[in-house]
Amino acid sequence: MGKVKEMPYEEKYRLVIDNLKYHETSIHPLVRRLFGDQALVELKRTSQEGIKPIPEGASFEEKYEVAYGNWVWSGKSVYGLIRQKMGEEGMKKFERPNVEALKRKNASPALFLLGLIRVFSPGLAFTMTAEKMAYQLQWLTPLSVSELTKNKAVLNIPRCKILDFQGTEDFCLVACQRTYPMWVAEQFKLKMEFERQGNSCKCTLTPLR
Repeated sequence: MGKVKEMPYEEKYRLVIDNLKYHETSIHPLVRRLFGDQALVELKRTSQEGIKPIPEGASFEEKYEVAYGNWVWSGKSVYGLIRQKMGEEGMKKFERPNVEALKRKNASPALFLLGLIRVFSPGLAFTMTAEKMAYQLQWLTPLSVSELTKNKAVLNIPRCKILDFQGTEDFCLVACQRTYPMWVAEQFKLKMEFERQGNSCKCTLTPLR
């Protein structure tokens, strides 16, 4: 995988489970605060309809695939509800608090250390951040790194795993192309740009000027 090592399925599975918990602990309360108690009741009901049990004794790859499907269903249930209730206005209303929730979820002492490195060696800080991001994003979809320098990283996604599922356009347009770049810019000081062609995509990371 280019210059970035491949993430094992055990770690992919753990990260999917972590992000399913994030939906419950951060996104669900956010939906309730923004759209009311009834919206949360509807969301929980819809979410449960598509959740499949994780098979016991299965390989981590099999567990990951089932958990990933559950995560996609949970996520598209959120965006589907917001789109239904408030349309594009609701989507925009959801973005800022979602970015703040992502920043809280990903805050760590290592991030503070990275900020110090950025002061003295911005090129090194960018490379370290881009490498880590390319590694971490593997739980979302298969990707490769075609370019990685101190000023630019290019991640190629030949077929987005999220878009293999029906009803995930808002996942792509709102989460990946709008919310994630806002979060990455504010927390990691990176500019994230996507070029989508059908179900494939190129993600370019550069230092935020």
